[in-house]
Amino acid sequence: MRGPHNIWRLVRTGATLERTGAMPVVLEAFSAPPSVRLAARILGWPFKWLGYKGDPSQPPATRALTALGPAYIKFGQVLSTRPDVVGDELAAQLRVLQDKLPPFPLSEAREAVERALEIETDTLFSSFSEPVAAASIAQVHRARLAETGQEVAVKVLRPGIERAFRKDVDAFYLAARIVDLLAPQARRLKPMDVIRHFDGVVQGELDLRMESSALAEFAANTEADEGFRVPAIIWGASARRVMTLGWAEGVPANDIAAIEAAGHDRRALGERVLQLFLKHALRDGFFHADMHQGNLKIAPDGDIIALDFGIMGRLDEYTRRVYAEILFGFIRKDYKRVAEVHFEAGYVPADRDVDEFARALRSVGEPIFGMDASRISMGRLLSYLFEVTERFGMETRTELILLQRTMVVVEGVSRSLNPQINIWEVARPVVEEYIRDNIGPKALVRDLRKTAVVLARFGPKLPGMAEAALIAQSRPAEPPRPARLPWIVVGAALTLGAMGIGVLAGQML
Repeated sequence: MRGPHNIWRLVRTGATLERTGAMPVVLEAFSAPPSVRLAARILGWPFKWLGYKGDPSQPPATRALTALGPAYIKFGQVLSTRPDVVGDELAAQLRVLQDKLPPFPLSEAREAVERALEIETDTLFSSFSEPVAAASIAQVHRARLAETGQEVAVKVLRPGIERAFRKDVDAFYLAARIVDLLAPQARRLKPMDVIRHFDGVVQGELDLRMESSALAEFAANTEADEGFRVPAIIWGASARRVMTLGWAEGVPANDIAAIEAAGHDRRALGERVLQLFLKHALRDGFFHADMHQGNLKIAPDGDIIALDFGIMGRLDEYTRRVYAEILFGFIRKDYKRVAEVHFEAGYVPADRDVDEFARALRSVGEPIFGMDASRISMGRLLSYLFEVTERFGMETRTELILLQRTMVVVEGVSRSLNPQINIWEVARPVVEEYIRDNIGPKALVRDLRKTAVVLARFGPKLPGMAEAALIAQSRPAEPPRPARLPWIVVGAALTLGAMGIGVLAGQML
């Protein structure tokens, strides 16, 4: 029955897009070719009466996806992180999608907790409230641990949510295959890859153990960050469908009046939000990728509390160094160096002209730096940068697109707290500190030490490798082969030398 269900779901989707007026918006955002536009009209217009009406007060795309249900809401949120796929205008619409749905009954939540944790709810918790928040995938209850009296938040997956998402994701895959079949020129958007990415994000959010793990890693990384904290995970009361963490008391970051009434310094909070995000992205390579006001609270002591760790971003160490050098080059307006970094990293093909690329980068940076301080945007700079690099042959890098999207969101939070914030002046000390610690002699010594550790692991294998090489050379029946023994000797020498460097680096550090 999966095939008929998928077809029916796509018909209902097309009808809803038509009825809400979202169809032309979506087709234009994807630059859909005539064949896809025709197929969309066939699926949508004749069955328009079958579509959901949605909330007329919302923008067309937001209205349609909200009406279609949880999987579509989540899909829209994920697509909002990919302006390279849906365009800036539609991405901006999708960013305001409200992931809020009516809660399911308290009795069902208690049953779900008991099944997942294999213990009576009243035994584990001395109190367990009605839902305090309900989203597409899960809802949250306030509770108190019976053993310790600690106030906690208990996140519980919606009943049957896995099956519901699976059905809709199957329909998304069918839609991607149709696009591949009818519009080969649209394959540049990689529709199947987009759906696979969404599928991976959803599967991670449908297993709360993954979110718990992300929270634990993020907490360990940020433990020493002044003015910032995250709730502690309660592992003994968490499982695949239930997640329990410490209750976070504070004012929502979007309640400016309450923040002012509590006497918090909005200017300092705005700067801290931005600097913390950059520290997490550059220093740790692991950042909160959904850092909007709804996922931030201001504690009574002024600390910023982050919530909801279902979407996290990760950058490897090399990418972080490249990204930092690019930002630092723009801060200093050294466009030639920014261009060279792109070539050195292999982001731009080597056969392109570095000077021409530097001139293109200047056309990106100068207009932004010429703006009033309150309008300067690092997120806008990165967006324009990707447009230029694409023209010079740079392939889309998903991790940088996610970083750019999150940067836009974080800038929005910072400006809501401090409208006059100068993004570049606030970011500069964080980027400079990272450059100082990770690019230069100190970083070279640390890299050599890491290399020595890796090479030293092969030490125990060297005698066996040398013996095997000698035996292979002594077999007259085999055709002559290039001598391998010298390379074994070189390998041994390199390993021993690297071990020595590792010892020296350890002493220097």
